[in-house]
Amino acid sequence: MNRKDVLKSHQQKLNRRYKQLVEQAYNLRQTDHALSDDSEFKALKLLNKLNQLKFLARENSKPVS
Repeated sequence: MNRKDVLKSHQQKLNRRYKQLVEQAYNLRQTDHALSDDSEFKALKLLNKLNQLKFLARENSKPVS
């Protein structure tokens, strides 16, 4: 696998995990506030990592001049 495929696969894995955490935070909002906040915090950290990967993928696709 080349670097672009590895980045895309890692991005998809993180995106699935991000969606799970956001859904979990939403579902726990009414019953367990602390656990909901923890899930939301983890989701935000993953979102930051996803944005970094998006930047790397964009940077990798640009031609070097």
